[in-house]
Amino acid sequence: MTRIPSHDITPESLFWQRRRILGFTLAAPVASVLAACAGPDVASTDASAPTSTVASAGSVTTTTDELSNPLTDYETVTGYNNYYEFSTDKERVKDLSAGFSTTPWNVVVDGMVAKPRTFALEDLLALQASERIYRLRCVEGWSMVVPWTGFPLAALLQLVEPTATAKYVRFETLNDPVRMPGQSEPWYEWPYVEGLRLDEAMHDLTLMATGVYGKALPPQNGAPLRLVVPWKYGFKSIKAVVRITLTDVQPTSLWMAASPGEYGFFANVNPRVDHPRWSQADERRIGELGRRPTLVFNGYKDQVASLYTGMDLRKFY
Repeated sequence: MTRIPSHDITPESLFWQRRRILGFTLAAPVASVLAACAGPDVASTDASAPTSTVASAGSVTTTTDELSNPLTDYETVTGYNNYYEFSTDKERVKDLSAGFSTTPWNVVVDGMVAKPRTFALEDLLALQASERIYRLRCVEGWSMVVPWTGFPLAALLQLVEPTATAKYVRFETLNDPVRMPGQSEPWYEWPYVEGLRLDEAMHDLTLMATGVYGKALPPQNGAPLRLVVPWKYGFKSIKAVVRITLTDVQPTSLWMAASPGEYGFFANVNPRVDHPRWSQADERRIGELGRRPTLVFNGYKDQVASLYTGMDLRKFY
């Protein structure tokens, strides 16, 4: 399969617009969808979990992740962003989101919970902060190393007490086409929706990020609150979250609805499962020349592979 530089990949919005115009029918087989597999198809060379490595707000003393990968510089992390609510052009998102107000901000947590609640942003910022350096792997084939600040999603979910019938967590982004002009595009079912299985959501690596590089999360990075799931492709890390719902029904994400032959629910990073339009075997680390091999589960296999024991996720799509 031909490997395509990420900057040459047609944005999904334009790709699907052209297909609709041409009356093109997607024919990619289920076996080619974006997912990962566990068991015998999991490599055994990935490193251990990251720990809390970012210094106090406003500074970063550790300059690499646990695999000795250097951090991606702040200007790139905050200036090269997929955020279709504002634009399909990564390098325009920063300008288009400038001045986006996140005050006031509330997050509704409801569904199959004993104690549904609406949290003000100030309530969430009062939760115990966790500081993590995570690799971010985009489905388009590029990656970054990012120092996040936030709190484990599990800490929030424990406050509302999921019921025994809850199996999934559904996330929803703010729907405001006036302030988020990209939401006027007709090719997607807005607002942005994503989902996790409850055990994935409760995993210690799953973070609700409120900051980056020891500073408050800027608008272009999903302020004031975004999900970060480091072993999954970046489109799972939904931004500007306003609702979290516990449910017994697997959520249908925005990308699953837009392109079911290319995007699935689990979306775990796996170099052995290609995107129908490009290889996932390697990636371009932003700021580096050349490409590097992609790691199973983005290098977090030792921590998360047990969540998928006995599953071939290419079939659970």
